[in-house]
Amino acid sequence: MAEPPPLWRWATELGAVPKVLAAPCRRADHCENFGMGRPVLVIPGMLSGDRSTALLRASLRQAGFDPYGWQEGFNVRVTTQAIARVEGRLADIATSTGRKVVIIGWSLGGLYARLLAHRRPELVALAVTLGSPFSGNRRANNAWRLYERLNDHTVDAPPFPEEISAKPPVPTIAMWSTKDGIVAAECARGAPDESDARFELPYRHFELGSSRRAIAVIVGALHNFMEEERP
Repeated sequence: MAEPPPLWRWATELGAVPKVLAAPCRRADHCENFGMGRPVLVIPGMLSGDRSTALLRASLRQAGFDPYGWQEGFNVRVTTQAIARVEGRLADIATSTGRKVVIIGWSLGGLYARLLAHRRPELVALAVTLGSPFSGNRRANNAWRLYERLNDHTVDAPPFPEEISAKPPVPTIAMWSTKDGIVAAECARGAPDESDARFELPYRHFELGSSRRAIAVIVGALHNFMEEERP
């Protein structure tokens, strides 16, 4: 059974925090414009909000996508009401753009991404998780105790019936790292049949959506998806 990353690796995450905090002030790198206006909903990790994903969204915009924040403030409590609001956000984006939406979820946000892909596959083009503990031991991370303090349920009894580790009926990408100090690599990678593709990123958990190099890999994966999607 997977175990949480060791405390020394968790401590290395502190060095990546400034990148997350500075995300709204950082400029996206120039890249090929291939997104063709595809809408992308970006969902932040636990205790984070849209400011933490600002650089990722700016980079997606630079690549020609139409990125959206989740507009739910800080991602703190997972409730049926919160899930319904994010599902409504997805539906609004799909309706206003007339297109299926790519969902990128960082850490806890990735659980939302997979859940929405299960519930509303007709609205989702692709679900991408960044260091999200969707597979295996739900306590193989250094955040579960905090999660249970913030919520009225345990990690083993979330407020939704769907099995989050099961592959949704849409294309799914899992991005993970052996350098992750928060989530065990095997839980973010998942089994081969739980995602359509799995990419290892050599970055810390807090860098997965804030490091320009990590973001370049994410954008590259979306590029490949767009190429494969073309008739």
